[in-house]
Order: sequence, then C-alpha cells, then structure tokens
Amino acid sequence: MKLSEIKNKLSQLEKISFQLPNGKLVPNHFHITEVGKITKHFIDCGGTVRNEEVVNFQLWNANDYDHRLHPEKLLHIIELSEKVLGIEDLEIEVEYQAGTIGKFGLDFDGTHFLLTSKQTDCLAKDQCGIPAEKSKKKLSELQSTNACTPGSGCC
Repeated sequence: MKLSEIKNKLSQLEKISFQLPNGKLVPNHFHITEVGKITKHFIDCGGTVRNEEVVNFQLWNANDYDHRLHPEKLLHIIELSEKVLGIEDLEIEVEYQAGTIGKFGLDFDGTHFLLTSKQTDCLAKDQCGIPAEKSKKKLSELQSTNACTPGSGCC
C-alpha cells in the first residue's frame, strides 16, 4: 500500500485497527511512534548497486489503555512527515514488535489495515546460478503420442 492509499482510507474511517497475519488484532491502544522514510542503499549478490525507499510506520503498544489513535490524528502526522521530511508517495512498511521487531507490508480489507508478511528474495538469481523455477503441469494435461490404452495391444 502506498502512502496516498492509506491517506485516502483514513479520510473515510472513524477508527483505525491493524490486523496481524495470524488474524489477531493489534491492541487498540497502540501508538504510531514513528513515521519516516527509510532508504536502503546496497549491493546485491550479483554486484548490482541498488536503492530502495519506503515509508516506515512503527506501531507500539504500551500500558496506556485509554489511548486511541484516531484517523484524523494519523492523517495529521503523515501530512506533517510529508512536509518536514519530504516524504514522497512510497510503499509503506510497518514495524511491529511481537517477541522481536517484525517488518510487514500493508493492505486494507475494508475494515482493518492488514499487516502482511514480507519475504526475502535473491535479486540476482541469474548471477548466482539459481535455476529458474520450472512450471508445474498436471499429468492429466500432458498429451502423449505413444499412449497405451487398454485393448490396443501395446502391452
């Protein structure tokens, strides 16, 4: 989800909720302690220099059970971040601690913002000798020119 998309969703909501990939909701007294831009400048295993930028939200939950972050307040924090930090319309990455800090993508199901699992990947498979993934076919879809059928005399 891009920053423009969450701003659009927030302007239509009365309350904010985040759902973890396991279906559990982040406690509704969470705080968003940071909104920022993270730049990652790196070299992949094939030697290609790369740059990635994301907008980062850090969700945190404390023993402040009376706290509720309202959509208009989060919109204000986002707009201030855009203005002060020069944040563009980038993909959002969410940090949330459940045992250890996890990084999640963000989606929306019409009610909850969904923290989606992220996966690592090799960006230079052609340089590493990792074979391309073969397409899988069902045996029933394969056509054989030497089909041996009952009564054909081939057996």
